[in-house]
Formats: sequence, structure tokens, C-alpha cells
Amino acid sequence: MKVVLRADVDGLGRKGDVCDVAAGYARNYLVPKGLALKSSAGAERQAEAMRRSAALRRAADRAAATEIAVRLAPAVLAVPARAAESGHLYGSVGPVEIVAAVESQVGAVVDSKAVVLEAPIRETGSHTVLFRLHDDVEVPVTVEVTALD
Repeated sequence: MKVVLRADVDGLGRKGDVCDVAAGYARNYLVPKGLALKSSAGAERQAEAMRRSAALRRAADRAAATEIAVRLAPAVLAVPARAAESGHLYGSVGPVEIVAAVESQVGAVVDSKAVVLEAPIRETGSHTVLFRLHDDVEVPVTVEVTALD
């Protein structure tokens, strides 16, 4: 059965794609959940419009992410935190603190989900943090964690 996807479905396709799926999968899951429509001439025209608008939106998002990446690349973010004399932090520096530093020091608005950290930063010093601003745009930024007086 051919269906037109109304939303991104993992393992199947993106919004606006025309896919061939099992009839039961379409009838029992995709259509009732509002994830797809049964394919027809009108639905395929609507799908084409969805694909065009999604492509324009992705291009605009990528351009905005590239602009932010250009501003972030040379930046060294200073993040003050309470620390012991040995350099170990009493708490940790996570994505929320890093995003706050970006907003105050660079003037760019970044979502905390864009900050890629394996674990929160728990030591003072210089750390490299990856920002994944878009599927195609990643930028490493140096974060300098300093002890508060």
C-alpha cells in the first residue's frame, strides 16, 4: 500500500515521502497515529508541497547554524565555577552553563541540546566542547573553566 508520510518516521522516511508499506502497518499504525495518509493524486501533490517547504526550512536552519558556527569558532568561553584549590569543582559545568556563557559572551542563542559532552566538566582548565548546531554543522569550542574567588 502506498502512503504519504505526514511526519518523519524512523526507518521509513521523512515528512512528504511517498512510501510503499504493508497494508496492515498502514491501517493499524501509520494512519491512526496521523503519521501518514493513504496515497492519492491530491495527497501526492500535498506531499510535494511538504517536501519543498521542508527543504527550504532545512536550508534556512543550516544557514543560521553556519552563521552561529562562524561566530563560535574563534571564541574562548570563560565559565566561572566554585572549585577547591586542587582544581576540582564542587559541582560541575554542563550544557546549561555553557549555553549561558555563549549567550552572554558571544551573543548567540544556542539550544543546550546542541552541546555534545561525554560527561559534565568537573575540573578547572581548558576543555574542548563540540557544538552540533545542525546535521551538517559542527564546531569545536574551547571552554575555559576558572575558579571563583
